[in-house]
Amino acid sequence: MNSNNKHLFFHNIKMKSSLLILLLLLFSQNGKGQIQMESSVNKQPQKVEKATFAGGCFWCLEAIFQDVEGVTQVVSGYSGGHVPSPSYEQVCTGTTGHAEAVQITYDPGQITYDELLEIFFQTHDPTTLNRQGNDHGTQYRSAIFYMNNDQKKKAEQMIARLNASESFEDPIVTEVAPLDNFYPAEGYHQDYYKLNPNQPYCRLVIHPKLNKFKKQFNPKLKK
Repeated sequence: MNSNNKHLFFHNIKMKSSLLILLLLLFSQNGKGQIQMESSVNKQPQKVEKATFAGGCFWCLEAIFQDVEGVTQVVSGYSGGHVPSPSYEQVCTGTTGHAEAVQITYDPGQITYDELLEIFFQTHDPTTLNRQGNDHGTQYRSAIFYMNNDQKKKAEQMIARLNASESFEDPIVTEVAPLDNFYPAEGYHQDYYKLNPNQPYCRLVIHPKLNKFKKQFNPKLKK
């Protein structure tokens, strides 16, 4: 092989090696880019929705819905009244118009609004006006505070079905009203049953209600 051909031979090898390295680099970067993109998509938060219910003492409703699969957060608070940011003491007077309520954040892919309504109606007495057990006053009324027309329609349909089937001895008196406000209650009201299981009200009222709920809705509980 003469010198010119030899030079050309090595030049071609060098070009092919450079091209191969360039292709490998591009492939590697493409692969990384794809992995990063998939990782970014997977990290996006799932869509969540909210529901707001009132049905007596918010400690009871909070304890019940915290155990439901698909529920990511339950906040105790006050809704349906005319006094901005009321205190617990104010609400207890029955003059603020607020009801003790819970605001539930949930994944509709795991639990539907209709299923939440079913749990709501089966875990309190929706036929007693402004009262649940020994708790009396407008702050203990049964209420559904809807966030959109779809929630309103589903709540009204559920009430109509329950009344038509005579699921309860008396007509349902649950208020269905738009959610104009929701004020989280004081910190000591949050996670109340979990933090105070031996408190008399928790032992005598919440604990039996919670046990009954768990037996009735076992398939819907968090594992």
